[in-house]
Amino acid sequence: MAELKGALIGCGFFAVNQMHGWRDAEGARIVAICDRDPARLKAVGDEFGITRRYTSAEDLFADGGFDFVDIATTVGSHRTLVEMAARHGVATICQKPIAASMEDAKAMVAACAKAGVPFMVHENFRWQSPIRAAKAAIDSGAIGEVFWGRVSFRSAYDVFSGQPYLATGKRFIVEDLGIHALDIARFLLGDATAVTARTQRVNPDIAGEDVATMLLDHQGGVTSVVDCSYATKLPVEPFPETLLEIDGSKGTLRLSQGYRLSVHSRDATRVEGVEPRLLPWASPPWHNIQESVALIQGHWIECLRAGREPETSGRDNLKTFALVEASYRSAAKGRTVPLTEFLG
Repeated sequence: MAELKGALIGCGFFAVNQMHGWRDAEGARIVAICDRDPARLKAVGDEFGITRRYTSAEDLFADGGFDFVDIATTVGSHRTLVEMAARHGVATICQKPIAASMEDAKAMVAACAKAGVPFMVHENFRWQSPIRAAKAAIDSGAIGEVFWGRVSFRSAYDVFSGQPYLATGKRFIVEDLGIHALDIARFLLGDATAVTARTQRVNPDIAGEDVATMLLDHQGGVTSVVDCSYATKLPVEPFPETLLEIDGSKGTLRLSQGYRLSVHSRDATRVEGVEPRLLPWASPPWHNIQESVALIQGHWIECLRAGREPETSGRDNLKTFALVEASYRSAAKGRTVPLTEFLG
């Protein structure tokens, strides 16, 4: 089959991981890059041997010559770029969060649907191999019918040194990290119907919240707790591991620090290591996230070839983004917020 050609818009901190993933991907390659910063454009272009370089997205799309675009910019530009891609009939991947507001997110999904172009959100945490292993164990029926879960990410890692803009926004941990944990909760336990949230700011040098605790009501009666912190100082730093606790009618599942997956049932307790692969271009402790980038890119390629909707399509991601919006509203209003307030 013909190789798929892609373009990348945004050559910042995380986009380098995406470029590494595309360089190794089977069946696709990046042929053009775009960034408003000439220095970043040159650095990424030189490292990955990309000669087609643009400082204007309009010029990039006008020249064309690619099958899909990977938008790796910050959230403020997402709607403009996704709608631009839709007008040009180009399949689109967009970095999370999908948009700055639910109104924008719905408009982006609608634009791509009207244009008939595939649209996927780069929601890669559910593609981490330890999370996939936990999902497989739950689906196997080993712990029976799930009735409770916890998705936890607690750390004191300095994320601001590599991404200083994170310290300046009024929204921080729910929008940047909690969105991943909320999506994992949906992936493992099913869609949520309501959320009750509380947020805190422990670090006085940032503008947004750095601690969040969210209680989710899921369809089918499952309850989950999603808790996130960048203010939790532990003797062994767990970054960037997401830890899981899942209780079922026949047993329990635990994904603990050090990528240790324990599945306890009536018959036995099975413990295995589920540490992600260390890809040639990856480096600990980031290798967990870096592998998930490669995995979601492979999924995108498969879906484009098969004409299948991606697992984290824009349409599906509206449900994750609604959890983010509902969490902020719940924390501000001090009440439980049903997702119907955002999804209708």
